[in-house]
Amino acid sequence: MFRLSNNLIGVLNFITFLLSVPILGGGIWLATRGGGTDCEKFLQTPMIVLGAFLMAVSLAGLVGACCRNSLLLWIYLFVMFVLIILLFFFTVFAFVVTNKGAGQVVSGRGYKEYHLGDYSHWLQKRVENTKNWAKIRSCLSDAKVCGSLQEANQSFSQFIQDNLSPIQSGCCTPPAECGFEYENATVWNKPAAGFTSNNTDCQTWGNDQSTLCYDCGSCKAGVIANIKDKWKKIAILNIIFLVFLVIVYSIGCCAFRNNRRDNAWKGGYP
Repeated sequence: MFRLSNNLIGVLNFITFLLSVPILGGGIWLATRGGGTDCEKFLQTPMIVLGAFLMAVSLAGLVGACCRNSLLLWIYLFVMFVLIILLFFFTVFAFVVTNKGAGQVVSGRGYKEYHLGDYSHWLQKRVENTKNWAKIRSCLSDAKVCGSLQEANQSFSQFIQDNLSPIQSGCCTPPAECGFEYENATVWNKPAAGFTSNNTDCQTWGNDQSTLCYDCGSCKAGVIANIKDKWKKIAILNIIFLVFLVIVYSIGCCAFRNNRRDNAWKGGYP
């Protein structure tokens, strides 16, 4: 008769196996689908790797627990242990990296502005990397992050009271210090008398809807602010997931011990 720990490990890994199927299938679909955007192509490899990893590990745990195969269960426990260690260090790293930086309040405006130098150097280097930024910029363009601002058709007084997201603030509008004249949410004209700001984003801004401030430092800062927010949420979820993994790992250890005892009792190898 199977012990409770073996049954629990079997059920948990069967559920994990079922979850891995749509993840792997989605990654393969993106890879084989023609005409995908750069964002979709960027997602396909992680999805395939994650789906294949979950499928392999869940199968090892499922077969090891239900068929009392000590070798497969040992491999499953080893992978789980490594995963717990990696997840622990990633969670700590995420909190450290996202601890620095915040948006700055602009007088008379309902949204904040973001500056690249306010954030951790590690995140700055990753986002500023030419290859990485080309992919991010392409994703921003594909997602039409500034489209909703264009459609709103607001007056200047309405616009400056709007609560823009970090990416909309950094990528879709020029910094307030540039002193540009508002025409609409994504069209800002340089003053006829010129401007004296030392902010290079003032020169980088362009009214072409494919340009805007996509190459500005403020846009990169807005992307980092968005990443920071997402990473903090992920780090909190990771803590919950870590507790769950430790519980599953403990149950797996019990199942492994049961397998060894049953094999020894039957005269097999322990």
